[in-house]
Amino acid sequence: MINHYEFGKIIVNNKIYTSDIIICCGNVIPNWWRKEGHKLHLSDIKDLLEKSKPKILIVGCGANSVMEVLDEVKNYCLSHNITLYSLNTYDAVNLYNKLVSENKIQETVFCAHLTC
Repeated sequence: MINHYEFGKIIVNNKIYTSDIIICCGNVIPNWWRKEGHKLHLSDIKDLLEKSKPKILIVGCGANSVMEVLDEVKNYCLSHNITLYSLNTYDAVNLYNKLVSENKIQETVFCAHLTC
């Protein structure tokens, strides 16, 4: 469960993170770095997606949705029957918490850019 999000900070299970994170099957992977800071390339998450085989991928693109999800990610999700949500991080947090409350945590990967 994500307790709180604000620009540059997210609290997950009462632990504070100040750098981008991924939550996979309920487990936090801190200090998430991408090939390009404001672009999500498939190579940034492909290994994780292949190992976890989620049904849902939620991408928090920043408070102001500055991070772009590239077409290669969209196409991968489409070809692997992964429902992709690309949202500002506030809305992404709300959706993630809704899915947690529906017991869909094991089938969801959440990636969050915490700033812009």
